[in-house]
Amino acid sequence: MTKPRSAHTSVEVAVDPLTAFKAFTEEIGQWWVPGPINFWDSARAITKRIEPGVGGRVLEVYADDALELGRITVWEPGERLVYRSSVDDTEVDVRFEAVESGTKVSVEHYVLPGGDAESAALFWQNVLRWLVPWCADRDPSRPPRTVARLAVALHYIDPGAAARWLADVFELRSRDRIPQEGDPKTWIEFHVGNASVILFPLEGKWSGDPVTHAVWVYVDDLDAHFAHARERGARIVEGITHYGFRSYTAEDMEGHRWTFVQAGPTMRASAD
Repeated sequence: MTKPRSAHTSVEVAVDPLTAFKAFTEEIGQWWVPGPINFWDSARAITKRIEPGVGGRVLEVYADDALELGRITVWEPGERLVYRSSVDDTEVDVRFEAVESGTKVSVEHYVLPGGDAESAALFWQNVLRWLVPWCADRDPSRPPRTVARLAVALHYIDPGAAARWLADVFELRSRDRIPQEGDPKTWIEFHVGNASVILFPLEGKWSGDPVTHAVWVYVDDLDAHFAHARERGARIVEGITHYGFRSYTAEDMEGHRWTFVQAGPTMRASAD
């Protein structure tokens, strides 16, 4: 039977198939990255949850309610999970296959025959990769991530190139995928603790004025970070100084200024 529209993606995670299945289903509220575009209703969403077994619900959980996103039709722990969407005319087929590195997790998200292909949101190809870092550092007792009250948006002529440069030179990290050359991805989000730095195309900028804003980022080892940025070719505007706080300032490839500050002992590492 021909599917009118579909999207397929896969990742490899460093755990066995049964553990990968448990991580995918039981811990989705922990590996799912929160953010303004990652929920059906981000203003209300607290977490996501998958109820076990055939007939179980895929839920977006609110403080006093929940939205049913789907109903499970196939439940085979360590092998396969299928659910029928409750919000559009799609179905999601997730398979778990043992490979040398651990488990290959494959997702096919497709419009059902006769369904409305235009309104279907085939989002799994954009989110499955979030499972990889979770499985690499899995801790089921860790509380779900939260979103900080402050996020910074920066506009670039080429956001993809800027993202690759920022990841390489300033060692910014993302729970999402850094786009490769030619990737049309327009929403690129880096994570510093539970805060975000979001990259957008320049044409969305509200003004043609020169760059005037700087971003401050707290890092665990300022000296090592400074040495790496300088080695990778960042233009150092001000070297390491000490004014009650230790910091340095550098420009990125399009002239945005970034100030990196030594994190204090009470700050947690940015990986959280």
